[in-house]
Amino acid sequence: RVSDRCVQRLKEISSSRGGADVALRITVEGGGCSGFQYTFNLEEFRRPTQDEHVFEKDGMKVIVDDVSLPFISGSEVDFEEEMIRKSFKIVDNPNSDSSCSCGSSFSAK
Repeated sequence: RVSDRCVQRLKEISSSRGGADVALRITVEGGGCSGFQYTFNLEEFRRPTQDEHVFEKDGMKVIVDDVSLPFISGSEVDFEEEMIRKSFKIVDNPNSDSSCSCGSSFSAK
């Protein structure tokens, strides 16, 4: 799932880049303080490869590769704005046993 706040932030980024077709790429890698960590990268959208999945909402796209998908399946991609930082994040991950306080790493079930 992709939250409305995530879509709104991607639209703002696209607009600031002259209407570019941007996509948010999410990967899960080993590391972080809990065993696995989420990484978020913005890129210009291109045709996906065979091992990539594209999730689209209101014209905004999120890309996840085959390896990362089982770790975040059933989760929601959100955008959070706090006093000291703004960031994309994964929330309500049913595949996570626990996560660190910063929300960027987790331990898998």
